[in-house]
Amino acid sequence: MIVVAGEALIDLVPERPGDRLGPLSPRLGGGPYNTAVALGRLGAEAAFCSRVSTDGFGEALLDGLRAAGVDTGLVQRGPEPTTLAVAAVGADGAAGYGFYASGTADRLFELPPELPSGVRALALGTCSLVLEPGASAYEALLRRESGRGVFTLLDPNVRPGLVPDADAYRARFRSWLPYVSLLKLSEEDAAWLGGGVQEWLAAGPEAVVLTRGAAGMTVWTRSGEEVSVPGERVEVVDTIGAGDTVNAALLHAVAGRGPLPASAWSAALAYAAHAAALTCAKRGAQPPHAASLRTPTPPVP
Repeated sequence: MIVVAGEALIDLVPERPGDRLGPLSPRLGGGPYNTAVALGRLGAEAAFCSRVSTDGFGEALLDGLRAAGVDTGLVQRGPEPTTLAVAAVGADGAAGYGFYASGTADRLFELPPELPSGVRALALGTCSLVLEPGASAYEALLRRESGRGVFTLLDPNVRPGLVPDADAYRARFRSWLPYVSLLKLSEEDAAWLGGGVQEWLAAGPEAVVLTRGAAGMTVWTRSGEEVSVPGERVEVVDTIGAGDTVNAALLHAVAGRGPLPASAWSAALAYAAHAAALTCAKRGAQPPHAASLRTPTPPVP
């Protein structure tokens, strides 16, 4: 089983990109939530670990997880409202966000008991590692499960508007790296965080994957592999959920499989790029189902 831990929220997505005062459509979202849904749709055994509101949005979020086949047994519940993220989508489909997160349910996540022994991977990232007091609980979960030998993926997916102290967050990010197996981040994240691939690898991760949007992605490994794949051409509606789909595809393909040769990384990255392209072709975070991919099962044995 792969456990994804982090926030579940509602994206309010413009029906007409670029229209600042146009109608907004509510969409199920949150980076970790999207990753969990993508895992379920890709056919992985997945569970979601978070704190979700008991309001109507919270019920809809849980319904979305169940529809994707994601286990919700690790979800905590609370009466506080669901976090809202208002998306601004540019002409190129790229999305920026404004957040309404004060006093919301996912911020009050508490460290759960030790995860089941059958868990082979844990993924974390995005707002959940910024907003206290939940951020400290998610950090403790990362450290504890990494110490048990669980494969861990970290996607910072930085939202600068939510970070109260940029330098403190950058230092905290570096403190997580010894507990991370796979670090995945975008070019924008990398530029904002500072440092570089070799510095990050030296701090602990087995591999670093850098995504470049339409230009594709590259992986560097501690064993010296460097592999790149191009992006796939697609008519982009928006990019919401694309990076989360990459997380899911990579986890499904490589989590817990040990050091991989260049050929295996190439196949895994191509699989992730294809899944992400299909996500970009739909409005809102709509990861593809396995049956819609050229390769319905992960290409890495």
